[in-house]
Amino acid sequence: MTILVTGATDGLGRYVTTELAKAGHRVLAHGRNPERLRALRDELGVDTVQADLAELRQVDRLADEVLERVDRLAVLVNNAGVGAGADPRRREVSADGIELRFAVNHLAGYHLAQRLVPKLVASAPARVVNVASIGQEPIDFSDPLLERSYSGMRAYRQSKLAQIMAAIDLAEELRGTGVTVNALHPATLMPTTMVREGFGAPLSTLEEGGRATLRLILDEGLATTTGRYFDSNRPDPADPHPQAGDPDARRRLRELSDRLIAEALGRAPR
Repeated sequence: MTILVTGATDGLGRYVTTELAKAGHRVLAHGRNPERLRALRDELGVDTVQADLAELRQVDRLADEVLERVDRLAVLVNNAGVGAGADPRRREVSADGIELRFAVNHLAGYHLAQRLVPKLVASAPARVVNVASIGQEPIDFSDPLLERSYSGMRAYRQSKLAQIMAAIDLAEELRGTGVTVNALHPATLMPTTMVREGFGAPLSTLEEGGRATLRLILDEGLATTTGRYFDSNRPDPADPHPQAGDPDARRRLRELSDRLIAEALGRAPR
């Protein structure tokens, strides 16, 4: 089956891509850096797609390319992300002028999933897996992009909760189609570029996070499980931050996300 993994050239994404390729699956590996993508293709024989997810027009182009290149798409793994930053006091923005963590960690995967929904439904049974985090903070809808008071860690944690909220919403939207949507915290402080930049020494391994992620991708026991959040390799779903269970908060996030994407792309909100 064909599996699209974003952020496939490093860390958890590279581990998951390697294991899927070794198991014989067709992997469409996304990355930002063309040289790293070439190295990954040469090493594993995977197909590759290039895009900078900090620009929504490139996310749109990525979706167009995937829709054109694959007849069926069994799984979308929204893994690409950025951490709190080397200097968590410095607010960064995307190419579209959107707070960078919200743009890359949430909006890119949200928009990519929406664009790929027709292909996923046509390929059902299919899955969407959002790689989130146990680090979650509620979104302040009076200042969702942290323009008044900024913290890189808060921005990161808000974006990760947004990923979980989006997964719950999309699961409801796709209920009955054969497409499941779940989110997970893969493992705590794996040895990734993001962790080394913000935290230093890791506390867990890529293998631990990889097993948890591969379970959501492949485990037949989860074939009908949807709209849930998982914590590492614990077998049962976990409870995310309470804001994820608030339908009004999810509606406000959805409206904000649709507006920001529409503004960046020059379109009407969906």
